[in-house]
Amino acid sequence: MGGFRLLPLGVGDAFSARYYSSCFALQAAGVWLQVDCPHPIRKLLREASAANHFELDVPQLSAVVLTHLHADHATGLEGIGFYCRFMLGRTIPLIASPEVIDDLWSRHLAGSMEWSLQVVGEPPVRRTVEDFFDIMPIRPDEELTFGPFAIRSRPTIHNIPTIALRIRAEGRTLGYSADTTFDLELIDWLGDADFVVHEASGGFMHTPYAELAMLPDALRRKMRLIHYPDNFDAKTSNIDVLRQGEFCEIMPENHG
Repeated sequence: MGGFRLLPLGVGDAFSARYYSSCFALQAAGVWLQVDCPHPIRKLLREASAANHFELDVPQLSAVVLTHLHADHATGLEGIGFYCRFMLGRTIPLIASPEVIDDLWSRHLAGSMEWSLQVVGEPPVRRTVEDFFDIMPIRPDEELTFGPFAIRSRPTIHNIPTIALRIRAEGRTLGYSADTTFDLELIDWLGDADFVVHEASGGFMHTPYAELAMLPDALRRKMRLIHYPDNFDAKTSNIDVLRQGEFCEIMPENHG
């Protein structure tokens, strides 16, 4: 599979009863990059890839990019960390902002991953985040290169530290808002990309669809919505949506 492609594994907001939580896998030059990691990550990968008649599982993922630590974006980290260490015998690279890295272990994962019973009757062994993940910090306006991907980040306006992303591969760029309020400066930053994925869940510290619907036509044509509520009517939207399990090619909007 060539080109630069996006496979939506989940498209729902945090309260969805219809969809998996929002996340997607990116593919370029034979490399798979997972963006956000909700539970149950292996089931998400299996169902989305099966819908496209191939198999994608954790062993094929080269790294995970994490935008923030809210449960609907990060609950799959425990499972993927355990699976990589105990089933595959390796760590997995984890790309995140310094603020997320600071809280990742002590405030998110340590409660379930820090201690591991090895032999019945003997004390458990203490683990660290490095036993499961190869931590790779990404800082604002610094480019991080991972395989065929060149990744840039920018803080968003959200309840906890969160980053938006611009990811370039195969000469094309994807912009991803992650979770954020409506922010014209962020949209300008994302607008340089060939293809923009933006949340549309509304609610507190999220972006209402009505604000995005007022953006210029040229921007709306290359935008796709994600993290939308169950009652969102894609048929009446003037911005197309990502659909769970449907591949998207990252192309310039005017590509013929």
